[in-house]
Amino acid sequence: MRILVFLLILVNLLFLAWTQGLLGSSSNPDALRVQQQLLADQVKVVSRDEPPEVITPPEKPKKVVEVKAVDICLELSDLPIAEVAQVEGMLAEKLPVFKSERTAISGTSSYWVIIPPLANKGEVDTKVAELKQLDISEFFVVQESGPYNRAISLGLYTSNAAATSQLERLRKKGVRSARNIERVVKPTTASLVIRGPAAQADSLSQAILGVLPESKPVVCKAQSSAAAGVTAE
Repeated sequence: MRILVFLLILVNLLFLAWTQGLLGSSSNPDALRVQQQLLADQVKVVSRDEPPEVITPPEKPKKVVEVKAVDICLELSDLPIAEVAQVEGMLAEKLPVFKSERTAISGTSSYWVIIPPLANKGEVDTKVAELKQLDISEFFVVQESGPYNRAISLGLYTSNAAATSQLERLRKKGVRSARNIERVVKPTTASLVIRGPAAQADSLSQAILGVLPESKPVVCKAQSSAAAGVTAE
C-alpha cells in the first residue's frame, strides 16, 4: 500500500515537472509561443488581412494656356486731315472694335512779303516809282494770272521770323502798304494707325475703301518687321 501511494506521488511530481518544462522542451506549441512573447502588452494589430490603404497624391492643377487673339495693324500715311476724320468717324460707327491713332505730319509753308495786287497797270507803275525813290531795288511785279496778278513781291522767306524782319526794314524806309502773308506749300497731313482683330481684316479693308476709294493701307512697320523675324527663324 505504501508503495502504491509513493508511486502515485512520484507520477504527479513527474507530470508537474513535465508541464513546467523542467524535463525538456514542451511539445505544446501554444505553451512555447507564450514563453517566447516579448512585451506582448505593447503589440498592436496593424491590419487584419486587409490591404494597406493606398494614398493617392493630389492632382497638380493643369496649367491654363491663354490663347491670345491675333491683331492686325494697318497704316494710312500722309492723308489730308479731313480724310483722316472721315476714317475715324467710320470706325466709330461701323467697326468700333478697331482702335485708331492719329499722328500729325507738319506741312511746309513759305512767307511772302508783298504789296497786295493793284487795280491796274497805272497803279503798278506809280508804286514801282515810289519804291525806287525809297532806294528799294529788290522787288518784282507778279505777271502771272491768278489772285496775285499785279502784286509786287518784296521777298520770299522760309520762316515767319525772317519775313517779319524784312517787313520791319521796309516800314522804316517808308513802305506802308507791304504785307507778310503765309503761302502753304504743303498742307499739314496725318498718318492713321488702325489696330484690331485680324479676323475682321477684310471688313476693315472694305470699309476703308468705301470712304477713301484711292487709299492704299499698308501693314504697320513694327508688325511687318516682327513677321520677317519669325520667318527668318
